[in-house]
Amino acid sequence: MKQKKEVLILCTGNSCRSIMAEALINVKLGECVHAQSSGVKASGKVNPTAQALLQEKGYWRDSYHSKTIETVLESAFDLVITVCDAAKETCPMFPKAVKTMHIGFEDPSGKAAEEYEKTLTLIENELLPVIEKELCEY
Repeated sequence: MKQKKEVLILCTGNSCRSIMAEALINVKLGECVHAQSSGVKASGKVNPTAQALLQEKGYWRDSYHSKTIETVLESAFDLVITVCDAAKETCPMFPKAVKTMHIGFEDPSGKAAEEYEKTLTLIENELLPVIEKELCEY
């Protein structure tokens, strides 16, 4: 069996968008990619609306949590993707990352539940095809 590629989804707080992306990638592209997420200034908690949505869809895993960039800095990633503009500006250099890119999404935090659903759909439609193209085509 071929080893999975490693991808890191990075945002500022690691409470909403990056967690949703991590969950989606692991569910939809789990055959070829293992995703992790972290935050440049991690909030330390997962947004409850985002978590509820992921649970409702069957994407949630209890291992998902908000974590700081320091916890993943030494890990080797095939791809690092920033999903918020602030993280793009403050993204540290990853000594072991092969490639970094930015695909931004608006933060639904504090908005109606439908906005989280929209963000999740955008992540699935815009982010997943890029990761699949980068890491899954053999």
